[in-house]
Amino acid sequence: MSSSRLILPSVQRVVNSGHGRSSGWVRKGTEALYNRDWTTPSIVHSSRTMSSNLDSRSHVGRSKQLCIDNLNPNIKLMEYAVRGPLVIRASEIEKELEKGVKKPFKEVIKANIGDCHAMGQVPITFIRQVLALVAYPELFDDPRFPTDVKERAKVLLAGCKGGSVGKPSSVEPTRIQTSISLSSSQSNTRGAPQTVRLLKRVPIIYVCYTGSYTDSPGIEVIRRHVAQYIEKRDGIPSNWEDILLSAGASEGIKNVLKLLICDIGCKKPGVMVPIPQYPLYSATLAEFNMHQIGYYLDEEKGWSLEISELKRAIKEAKEVSEPRVIVVINPGNPTGQVLSRDNIVEIIKFAHEEDLFIFADEVYQDNVYAKNSKFHSFKRVLTEMGPPYNKIQLASFMSCSKGYMGECGLRGGYSEVINLDPKVKAMLLKSISASLCPTALGQAVMDTVVNPPQPGEPSYERYKAEKEGVLKSLAERAKMVADSFNSFEGFSCNTVQGAMYAFPQLKMPEKAIKKAESLKQQPDVFYAFQLLEQTGICVVPGSGFGQKPGTYHFR
Repeated sequence: MSSSRLILPSVQRVVNSGHGRSSGWVRKGTEALYNRDWTTPSIVHSSRTMSSNLDSRSHVGRSKQLCIDNLNPNIKLMEYAVRGPLVIRASEIEKELEKGVKKPFKEVIKANIGDCHAMGQVPITFIRQVLALVAYPELFDDPRFPTDVKERAKVLLAGCKGGSVGKPSSVEPTRIQTSISLSSSQSNTRGAPQTVRLLKRVPIIYVCYTGSYTDSPGIEVIRRHVAQYIEKRDGIPSNWEDILLSAGASEGIKNVLKLLICDIGCKKPGVMVPIPQYPLYSATLAEFNMHQIGYYLDEEKGWSLEISELKRAIKEAKEVSEPRVIVVINPGNPTGQVLSRDNIVEIIKFAHEEDLFIFADEVYQDNVYAKNSKFHSFKRVLTEMGPPYNKIQLASFMSCSKGYMGECGLRGGYSEVINLDPKVKAMLLKSISASLCPTALGQAVMDTVVNPPQPGEPSYERYKAEKEGVLKSLAERAKMVADSFNSFEGFSCNTVQGAMYAFPQLKMPEKAIKKAESLKQQPDVFYAFQLLEQTGICVVPGSGFGQKPGTYHFR
C-alpha cells in the first residue's frame, strides 16, 4: 500500500492542492502570512496540523540537519500580523527613500504597532530619572535629581544583588544613605573580598557590578509595591506572593498559559479568544498546539461581548477540544471597547458555569477615554461577587508598554495569579525559573508605574502634568480618528472608548476584491499593501486579527 493511501482523504486533498500551511509557507515565503483564511474563529485545524506533522516526518530520515521540512510544525503555524510582510516592506521602503528613490511621500508612518515612543511620545521624566540612577548610581550626587527619585532608586538598588542593575564602574563606590542592612563583606569583580565601610545612619556602599540576576518571580520589593498598587486600585487585599514580574505582559501570559497544555480525554485544550483578537494569542496557541476557540465581538453594538456568542462558540468547540480558558481583553485591542461591570459579571458567571480559567488582559487599564466608560478589574468584580465566583482561577496582566508610559522596549510587566492550587503554583514558579529572571531594568520601570510620585513629593507636579498630558492627547486623537473615518465614504468606525487603536471597517469594491483574489491575497491585505505603496502608511489588515466573513478592517 502506498504511503498516500494511509492519509485521510481530507488531509490528502490539502497535500495535493498545496494548501497545507507548511507548503504554502515554503512556496510563497512571507506573503503566506496574509494569504490564510482568518474568517473562521478557530485557527488550529486538525487536518492541517496532521498534514504538517506528516510532511515533517516524511523527511526526517533523510537528514538530521534542520530544514523547513523537519522544522517544528507548530512554529510554521505561528502567525504574528503586527510584524508581518507589510512591516518588512515598510522597512524596505524606508531604505529606498534614504537612497533617494522617488515616492509619492517623504516618510513611512508605521501605525502597525502600539510603539508610543517610536511615534514621538516623550518619556515620563520620573521614570527615566529613576532608571538613570539604578543604572548609574554615581548620578546620586547630581542635584538635578529630586529627592523622591533618589529614595525610590535606593530601595530598588537595595533589592538587587550587589546593589546595582548597571554596569561596572572604574570610579569610587557610591555611598548611599539607607537603613537597609547588608552583609559586611562582598566580592569585587576579581573575586577578592572587599570590606563595606559603614558610615553614620547605617549607609551602604553600592559597588556597581554588572547587572545581577534577580529572583525568578522578580525583585521582592517591587512585587510588594505591585500588590499595594492593586489594593489601592481595587480596595481589595492583594498577596505579593501572587505577583509575578515578567518581561512585558506577553511573557507573563505565555508563562501561565503553558501550564494548561494538557490533552483531556484525547482532546486538545481549548482557549476562548475574542475575534478580533490581539495576534499574540493566536500565535501562542499555534506554538503550544492548543485549540483556539474564537468568539465574535459584535461590531454593530460597539464591539460588545455577548454571552449568547460565548455559548455558541464553546458548544461548537467541545466537539473537537476541551475548553479550559477564556481570554478577555479589556480595554479591547484592536477594537477599543471598554467592558461595563454588568458585562464582566456575566462573563464571570459564564466562566464559572463552564469551569474556565479567566485570563484578564488589562494592559490598557489607564487608557479609558469615553465619558460613560470606566475600567473595572476582573479581580475586583470577581471578589465582590463572593462565593462561588471568588474562587475562580484568574490571571490578570499589566504592562509598562502601554498606558501613559509607552516603555515598550524596556519590557516590564506583571501578572497576578489567584486561586491556584499550591502544588500548581509551585510548578509555575519552577517553570519560570528556567528563564532565570525578567530584565532588571524592566522591573524597575514597573515599579515606577505602581509606585509613582505622591502629592507633596518633589516630582509629583511634573509627573502629574506629563501623565495627564499624554492621556489627554490620546483621548483627543481617539475621537479625531473615529470621526475622520466616519466622514469618509466607504468607511465606518465605532467610538474608541479606550486602549490605543481604532479598527475601522471599509467597504471593498468588487473589482478590488477580484484583483486581490488574482494575487492570492485577502482583500484587506491587498488594500493595506496599496495604502503603503501609495501613501507610506503602514497598517495591519483586519484578517491578521480575525473578522467576520465578508467584512474588511484594518488597525
